[in-house]
Amino acid sequence: MQDVQIRHDWSIEEIKEIYNTPLLELVFRAASVHRQTQDTAEVQVCTLLSIKTGGCSEDCAYCPQAARYNTDIKVHGLMKKEEVLAYAQKAKDAGSTRFCMGAAWREVRDNRDFDRVLDMVKGVNELGMEVCTTLGMLTEEQAQKLADAGLYAYNHNLDTSSEYYESIITTRTYDDRLRTLDNVRKAGVSVCCGGIIGLGESHEDRIGMLHTLSNMPTHPDSVPINALTRVKGTPLEHMPKVAFWDMVRMIATTRIVIPKAMVRLSAGRAEMSISEQALCFMAGANSIFTGEKLLTTSNPSFEEDHMMFELLGLKPREAFKDQPVETETLN
Repeated sequence: MQDVQIRHDWSIEEIKEIYNTPLLELVFRAASVHRQTQDTAEVQVCTLLSIKTGGCSEDCAYCPQAARYNTDIKVHGLMKKEEVLAYAQKAKDAGSTRFCMGAAWREVRDNRDFDRVLDMVKGVNELGMEVCTTLGMLTEEQAQKLADAGLYAYNHNLDTSSEYYESIITTRTYDDRLRTLDNVRKAGVSVCCGGIIGLGESHEDRIGMLHTLSNMPTHPDSVPINALTRVKGTPLEHMPKVAFWDMVRMIATTRIVIPKAMVRLSAGRAEMSISEQALCFMAGANSIFTGEKLLTTSNPSFEEDHMMFELLGLKPREAFKDQPVETETLN
């Protein structure tokens, strides 16, 4: 078995060759990489809470929180800190070690609401959980304020390839997203960045997104792989369901080209059986969101995931577990 190399110079052709490997061989290769780099019985258990829902000015074609779409989402303002901390404590008691707070904002503004979010970050951090936020675009100064408050990770997905991006979103650019990720890194905050499949993109677009992620100077620490959740009222409501095998292929390829990342099996998991999720874990997934909601869409409950973990012999990853420094070769 060859040593696993941490690379930042993957070519499109190399990733395409991996992605198109016969599926069982691809899963075996990804599982081998996973076994060499991480504890395969360990899964990062995360909980995501929408702390401000709906009314977003963006036009992301998949998102039920965009104000311009009629999706029957109930708009609510920023939650109170006490409500958020109570939910975080519930998640921790149920086994989550990372707590992510999402606000339907295009960008962070330096106002009272941001100050309240900073206070929430401090509170969740004091609970002993890794605290993550997804708040839209950030300046370098705002990222530093979040870091100073105790933020562990920031989620800002690329969604798809740079070539297909404008077919899905026109209210901010791909470079806007990359700039926010750069600001997060400068603040010393862990980067969580992945995408969505099932948007109408081609296989080449999926490969293109992985090419961007895998060639970043520092790989994302977490890479969520989402299957489109088709929500009535959004422009993508009539898209076909993502084939399960496409999810497996995407997870396995991600594991191979970004070996040390937490590869998160995210949106779409509610439509998977335990057997299907098990194959995703075998292909290299080692992170999930648990709890009844993913922002506004359904997700497996804490109880369902406890049962699955017991059946598959999985265990939650500890919070703040040290990440080894990237090296050229891992033995």
